[in-house]
Amino acid sequence: MKLGYNLTLEQTQKLIMTPELRQAIQLLQFTSLELNQYLKDQIQENPMLDMANIDEKHENIDEYDKDREEIDWKEYIEQYDDISYRPQIDKNPEEYNYENFVTESQSLREYLLFQLNVLKIDEDDRKIGEMLIENIDENGYLMGELDQISLDLGVENKKVENVLQIIQTFDPLGVGARNLKECLLIQVREDGYIDPYVELLIKDYLEDIGNNRLSKISKELNIDLKEVQFICDYIKTLEPKPGRAYNDSCGEVKYITPDATIEFVDGEYIILLNDVTGPRLNINNFYKDLIRQKGDSNATKYLTEKLNSAMWIIRSIEQRRQTIYNVIESILKFQMDFFEKGEIGLKPLTLKEVAEDIDMHESTISRATNGKYVQTPRGLYELKYFFTAGLSSDKGDMSSTGIKALIKDLIDREDKKKPYSDQKITDILKEKGIEISRRTVAKYRDELEIPSSSIRKRY
Repeated sequence: MKLGYNLTLEQTQKLIMTPELRQAIQLLQFTSLELNQYLKDQIQENPMLDMANIDEKHENIDEYDKDREEIDWKEYIEQYDDISYRPQIDKNPEEYNYENFVTESQSLREYLLFQLNVLKIDEDDRKIGEMLIENIDENGYLMGELDQISLDLGVENKKVENVLQIIQTFDPLGVGARNLKECLLIQVREDGYIDPYVELLIKDYLEDIGNNRLSKISKELNIDLKEVQFICDYIKTLEPKPGRAYNDSCGEVKYITPDATIEFVDGEYIILLNDVTGPRLNINNFYKDLIRQKGDSNATKYLTEKLNSAMWIIRSIEQRRQTIYNVIESILKFQMDFFEKGEIGLKPLTLKEVAEDIDMHESTISRATNGKYVQTPRGLYELKYFFTAGLSSDKGDMSSTGIKALIKDLIDREDKKKPYSDQKITDILKEKGIEISRRTVAKYRDELEIPSSSIRKRY
């Protein structure tokens, strides 16, 4: 056996995860909010980066020149030709008047305290009322126990009860109730509904109403089934959460800004990318000139490194934009029936099909669709919405979303006195050539938040 050292040449392929490649992958999977925050941090760290101005609203050069015209000082001074006060006339009605915008909404607690403070009551009752209002949750229900509140304030329980009855007359109707039954009863009594069975059903049969067991109520109370149905319909019009209209979290609603828009123009669909979700970046001209001057070698070296980093970020942003555009273009090609017919036209689609169509990897498509939204003529959708599983039918494969739309349409058009059971819906779909099990129908119905046939039935 001979041992020795020798040199050999061989060619191999390796995927090296460079920092630049890792950064490009990270930028692709960012949502619009995460991307904007990341770019803000990079602009603070890298002096070479500048955010491009995307707020320019001029359509043509004529409008731009018009906005740059000199101020008409004669007209400006005429506003003050009188020492008396005169309101200024808005001479540009196209601009928004920000004084008309409400900056914050009134909370439920503030609204109840306002109503309490305008009442003519003594100071002790006012303090009790404030304590009770502090114990009312965002839905309008009293969370604290009256005995504990009486003990904390050092007053009689009866006095706290009397103040609570006053608060229960406040708007919104039903506020200050200790449970659902009391909330509904407050609304019924204030409404002046005279049917004696209404309060009885709320007190003793609320669970049966929720489960649509109207036949049981009719037999036990010996009243006509139609009357029970009428009373139940009235009870369902009452507000179970009177405080939700004043929910403090209403001001924290976060709106979705679409990454792209699909518009139907002159008989064809076009894709427009949103610059707000993927801002354009520029290189700072001041520091670019410093590099050209080649003054301080250390400064030039530092700025050159930052320039290379900035150029890679700009290239990654543009690559991200192009990838998202290609993915949406491919989705538009595969799901054209959806844009023309709606949910029923949605076809089964996988990441692999789109990846093969645009010659990319499935993981890249997954990153490009995660958390990205597109505004279409049919509404705002996440890109992942268009990727669904499907079932076979006589008319070809149908997506689960399309089948859900069919189920919802069947239930919307059913006879409410004889609603379709899950098995009946299964049979109807099979007649249309869609092979589906009863268990799958029940699953899709639950996902649509549609109750079972026994609860949907009307008498």
